[in-house]
Amino acid sequence: MTDRSNQAFLASQTITLTDAERQPCEIWTRVMGYHRPVSSFNIGKKGEFHERTYFNEDCARLAH
Repeated sequence: MTDRSNQAFLASQTITLTDAERQPCEIWTRVMGYHRPVSSFNIGKKGEFHERTYFNEDCARLAH
């Protein structure tokens, strides 16, 4: 198979994992100039992290 046909074949396959096969995803964020895992934050800092809003370019367009 060529690379492109192999990609098409893999894209058509549905992969289903059980909870036992999954791994937790560690989220890191930048704090005070360096990166730290969110899991190491205290409860208050975790709350602040989840309240953050992210920039959305579509909403930032200037009205004419």
